[in-house]
Amino acid sequence: MALCPICERKPAVEAYRPFCSRRCADVDLNRWFTGSYAIPVRADEPTDDEPMDE
Repeated sequence: MALCPICERKPAVEAYRPFCSRRCADVDLNRWFTGSYAIPVRADEPTDDEPMDE
């Protein structure tokens, strides 16, 4: 059984899967809204504004 990825103590509940409760689901949503979750970008990667060299 998978544990909640936020509190890591309780098993996931089907209604809030993969979380154990509405609280943990809301904590995760808040982390997305505040930018806590971000994909790191390397400085040498092209951005959407820059044309790619082919």
